[in-house]
Amino acid sequence: MRLRRKAVAVAAALLLTAGLAACGDGKTGGGGNAGGVLNIGMPNGPQTENHNPFLPSSSSSSLGYRWALYEPLVMTNQVKPAEEGKPWLASEWTWSDNYRKLELTIRDNAKWSDGRPLTGADVAYTFTLLKNTPALNINAIPYADATANGNKVTVTFTNSQFVNQMDILTQTPMVPEHLWSKMADPATDTVKDPVGSGPYTLKSFTPQTVTLTVRDAYWQDLPQVKELRYTSYNDNNAQTTALANGSSEWAFTFISNYKAVYVDKNPEHHKLWFPPVLAAHGLFLNTELKPFDDPVLRRAMNMVINRNDVFMQGEAGYFYPEIKNVTGIPTPAGDAFLADEFKGQEFTVDVEGAKKLLTDNGYTYQGETLLDKTGKPVKLTMSNPAGWSDYITTLEILKDNFSDIGIAATVDKANQDTWTTNVDTGQFEAAMHWTNNGATPYDLYQSIMDGALYKPAGTSGVNGNWGRFRNADATEALNQYANAADEQVRKEAMDELQRIYVEQAPVLITGAANAGGEYSTKNWVGWPDENDQYAPAQPTQPNALDIILHLKPAS
Repeated sequence: MRLRRKAVAVAAALLLTAGLAACGDGKTGGGGNAGGVLNIGMPNGPQTENHNPFLPSSSSSSLGYRWALYEPLVMTNQVKPAEEGKPWLASEWTWSDNYRKLELTIRDNAKWSDGRPLTGADVAYTFTLLKNTPALNINAIPYADATANGNKVTVTFTNSQFVNQMDILTQTPMVPEHLWSKMADPATDTVKDPVGSGPYTLKSFTPQTVTLTVRDAYWQDLPQVKELRYTSYNDNNAQTTALANGSSEWAFTFISNYKAVYVDKNPEHHKLWFPPVLAAHGLFLNTELKPFDDPVLRRAMNMVINRNDVFMQGEAGYFYPEIKNVTGIPTPAGDAFLADEFKGQEFTVDVEGAKKLLTDNGYTYQGETLLDKTGKPVKLTMSNPAGWSDYITTLEILKDNFSDIGIAATVDKANQDTWTTNVDTGQFEAAMHWTNNGATPYDLYQSIMDGALYKPAGTSGVNGNWGRFRNADATEALNQYANAADEQVRKEAMDELQRIYVEQAPVLITGAANAGGEYSTKNWVGWPDENDQYAPAQPTQPNALDIILHLKPAS
C-alpha cells in the first residue's frame, strides 16, 4: 500500500503580512497594540529553564512555546484527525510497506534561526537521534533507519506505524544536526540557547515569564504577532484572574464558574472553545505497589467512582465530559469502535457490589475499614499539583467514594516539579493523569496498558503507562491493532482491549479529554472556534503555531 500526500496551497489565512499590533504591556486597556504582543499563560508554577523540545518536563513543553521555536513536518488537526495534514517542513510524504517506510520531501526554503539552511540531513539526524536516545523517544517509535539524499528523506521502522502517523509527522519537532550532534548527552544537557526553524527566537527567560520575538525572516510570511509572552501562573485561580482582567489573552486552564468569573467580565471578547478528542482522564494507580497490583481491588474501586459528580463538581459541567460506557471510551466519538458486548453498557455506581467483589476474593472488614489479603488496612495517597484545582476537587470526590468501601485515602497537594518527577519515575501511589489521543481508541488504551511503554521505577522518560501496568495479552492486542493488515483483525484486537480494560481496570477513568482553550478577541482575531475548526484551541499543542500564524490585529 502506498499513501501519498502532496503539497497543497497553504490556507490564505496563513499568508499574513506585518500589521498593526497590541499594547506593549499586553493588557487590554485602550490605546491599541503597538508592541504586537500576545500574552499566553499556563497555571504551571515557576519554571526551570530548559528549552529541550523533546522532554515533557522542560519549560518549553510545559508552557507550549517549543512549537514557536521548533516545527513539525506536517500540521495535523487533532480536532479532525481523519483529515489530511497540512504540509509544513515536509512538502510531500508517502507511506508504503504497510506503514513501515516513510518517504519525505523537505521544503528547500526553510532556515534555522542561526541562518543555516534546514536540510534533509537535519531531518534524518532528528529521527536517528530519537532512535539512539530512548529518553527522548517518548512515544517509543521503533525507528530502524533514517537517511537523506538532498531534500529526500527515507525513514524505516521495524513494524507498521499506522497508529503513530500523527506522533511521527506532527508531534516530532525537527532539530539542527550541527548543534545537537555536539551535545554530550541530548537527554540531559540543558538547552539554553534554542535554535529552531520556527518564526520566533528566545528573547528572555525568567521562572515566571518567557518572551519570544519574531525573526527577521521565515519560510512563510512572518506572523503579525511580533512578541509572544508566556507567563506561568501559580495555579488555576491566578490564571483565571489574569484571563478575566485581560493580562492573559490565551490559556488552557480549568475555570470552575467560567461564565461569571471569565466570560461575563467582557462578553464581547472573552471566548472559550473546548472541542473533545478521543482521550480520557483518570486515576492512575501504581500497579507495581501492593495491594493495587490486584485487579479485584482496582475493579472494586472503579465501581464506586461517581463520574457524574466528577463532571458536575470537579469539571464544572463542561471541561472534561463524563464517560458513560464501561469501556472507558468517550462517546459519541468512540461509538463506532465499541465491541458488540459493551454497546449500551453504561457505568453505574455500585457500592454493595464492590464490597461483595472484595469479600468474595479474600478481602475482609474490621468495622468499616477494608483489610487486604494480608490483614493490613487498605490506604491510599493520591497526589496532584496543588494549583490544578479541578484535579484536586476530583481527588476529594474520589476520597469520599473510596471511603464507602473502607479505603482511607488522603490527598497530597504537591509541588508541580516534584509531582512531575515522581510520576515520571514511578514514585507515587495514585495520581490523576490524562491519556494520549488519536483518531481511534488505540492511543487511549496504549497510554494505559502498553507494556512496550513500561519503564522500571526510578527510570524517567515515560510517555504513557504511568501506572506501570503489565499484561501480555493487552500488549499483544495493541501490537495486533497497530500492525493489522485488514480492518477485521483490527476490530478483533480492539474488542480484546475493551475486555481487558473492563476485567483489569488498569486505570480508573473519570472523564473524556478536550483540546480547548480560553482566548480574547480584543487585540487579536482569527482564533479557531466551533464555526472554524482549523485547529484545537490549546496553546501547548503543535497547532498553536498554526493559530499564531492565523492571528491578525483586531480593528
